[in-house]
Amino acid sequence: MNTWRVRACSCTFPHAHRAGPTGPGCGAGPAGGRGRTVRFPGSGARSARRPWPPLPAVRPGRRGRSLTAITEWISDIPAWACRVLGFPTDPLSGTVSVPHHHTLCRLLVQLDGDALDRAIGAFLTCATPAGLVLRAIAVDGKALRGSRTHVTGHITLLAAMDHTGHVLAQRQVAAKSNEIPAFRPLLDSVYLTGVVITADALHTQHAHGIYLRERGAHYIAVVKANHPGLFNRVRHLPWHEITLDHYDRTRAHHRLEIWRLKTAAFAHLDYPDARQALQVVRWRKDFTSGKLTIERVYLITSLPPGAVTAALLADWIRGHWKIENLLHHVRDRTFREDDSKIHVGHLPRIMADLRNLVRTATTTLPPPYATPPATGEGP
Repeated sequence: MNTWRVRACSCTFPHAHRAGPTGPGCGAGPAGGRGRTVRFPGSGARSARRPWPPLPAVRPGRRGRSLTAITEWISDIPAWACRVLGFPTDPLSGTVSVPHHHTLCRLLVQLDGDALDRAIGAFLTCATPAGLVLRAIAVDGKALRGSRTHVTGHITLLAAMDHTGHVLAQRQVAAKSNEIPAFRPLLDSVYLTGVVITADALHTQHAHGIYLRERGAHYIAVVKANHPGLFNRVRHLPWHEITLDHYDRTRAHHRLEIWRLKTAAFAHLDYPDARQALQVVRWRKDFTSGKLTIERVYLITSLPPGAVTAALLADWIRGHWKIENLLHHVRDRTFREDDSKIHVGHLPRIMADLRNLVRTATTTLPPPYATPPATGEGP
């Protein structure tokens, strides 16, 4: 086990100091000063000398919202962390050279956005917990409003996130296009066998349905008026005669919400491998305003009757919007993505990739300075 001592200091950004001399400008006390011991897992003598990655690098906050903030963070970290990150060390003086702000910008501008998307997506896929027989993946797009200029419009990114919050893939939507052509390239790098894909009505396309079934995936597709024939056929089913399959009543945030789900086996829907039609009726009453809204949503799915419970179907339908709360909201509110004015080259999507990486790392890595339980190994 690696043992470090975390000591309080007056640095601008919180970080961990290894027992020994402090970094330049740090107001921490001497090596034997006040602090607490933190153990990190390792195995044998080799891991005893392996430094732990600087955990503040993956902490969201104001210091990770822009290229300038990232450069400031690199300038603030101690020398040992720079060596861990691979920054070159001067052989004579022993000082570590950190990149300048303009160097960092030139590096990120030259990155291949598609290659970085695939690399980060593969890494985050490996970090996704396994063991689920069927898992759901939500596909949705987000506009980077700050990337708009007087010449070009804003950049739109299409992302695939499982319902537990792990971003598995991301792709930039081509200019003067929409999300539909980017759907298939986005999911090409994702393992889809035994996966249920949820998306909004824009992606209820015959080509998408054929592609997903060929990849071994199921779908839950929203049906709206953009497919008038399919919509009318599903909407005019005798829903009042169909038995209620699931009922849910929740009261939170000063409102009452009631969900009612009905399913109907259907073998002749004009959509690839569609096996069931679904009707969701949502009753929502706001206690503050007293307003009552009733919404009916129609869906189709390739899941055969009895494959999953109605409760799980309802959970997947509601869980699709977790991509708004767990991804888009975090990038907008925590990282202030829409306020970012970065618009040069691939930088907007590169920064979005880094935000996805940071967001997932903060939910999968142990919290900073947490002490894992002892494993019986030596110090």
